[in-house]
Amino acid sequence: MTERVERLCRRDDVAPGTARRFEVADQTICVVRIGEDLYAIGDRCSHANFSLSEGEVYPEEKQIECWKHGSTFSLVDGKPQSLPATRPVPVYDLRVEGDEVSVVIS
Repeated sequence: MTERVERLCRRDDVAPGTARRFEVADQTICVVRIGEDLYAIGDRCSHANFSLSEGEVYPEEKQIECWKHGSTFSLVDGKPQSLPATRPVPVYDLRVEGDEVSVVIS
């Protein structure tokens, strides 16, 4: 399987403690920044297809909450941490070179 690296943004385009949605390579990706760490997961909740980038970020738990029904997802592995969601969302590798942030699409 071929992987592609697609540029998303600059590091400062995502403020600490927030999430931002990006459309790239037919994927909708939610990038979350916690301190200096960046995480990328699929932007759509696996329960009801709502945007995760609009939800609340929980820095201590490294999770994001779907604003519609309250399911939370791990930013590390995409697994749901609370109901009603039962299926994980995809996670993506990020590459940061200087201030430039790119995502690896497999």
